[in-house]
Amino acid sequence: MARPYALGPKRFVFAVGDGNDQQVSVGDPQEAYAAFSAFFRGRDADTYTINDEPSRQSLVLMPGQGLISRINDADPPRSQYLQVDRANRYLPSAMLFFENGFAGLDRFGQWFSDLAGLDASPEMRGAAHAATITTAAAAIEEVARIWTNSGIVDPSDQHYVFFDAQGVDDDRAERAVLLKLIEFLGIERVDAPADAAEGEVWVRTDTRLDVECARWS
Repeated sequence: MARPYALGPKRFVFAVGDGNDQQVSVGDPQEAYAAFSAFFRGRDADTYTINDEPSRQSLVLMPGQGLISRINDADPPRSQYLQVDRANRYLPSAMLFFENGFAGLDRFGQWFSDLAGLDASPEMRGAAHAATITTAAAAIEEVARIWTNSGIVDPSDQHYVFFDAQGVDDDRAERAVLLKLIEFLGIERVDAPADAAEGEVWVRTDTRLDVECARWS
């Protein structure tokens, strides 16, 4: 759930490391997102930082490295990293940060506290993440999260489609997680139609998934 904005404006600092930081005062997350979108698209930089100084939290977008970092300098301090497969992931992460700070990105993807964890292949990272999920409830929640980011229900209402219209090189780590978890849960994977994108994963509808996806939608 998004945190309510406090009465009065909220302030953020946008930076790209050139000394020309931009301070903004906004009334709600959408206004913050609009301001940052203009800042992001108006520059060609390897790193973009959003600082929420009162909360001691930051979001760092690193298109040059294909990474996102979220930082919470409160007690205890925490820094985590996310490998980004698609360029259109950066601005949505900013919106989640504006809505609910560090915690708003909890379900955005597979976060690692150590950058070394990102050296493994996407498939290995995905398998390692899936191995940490040991209960059916947690597995269903993770499958629903993945579907919410990239999925649809097919027109027949008989299948959930993951990674809609995507290629096999997109979201490889997330795909590895999904395949492990649907096997763990006993959810039936079916052959995608001939006209489906190569990276799509189709599964039969499942009551457990119906409930969780409805909660996320």
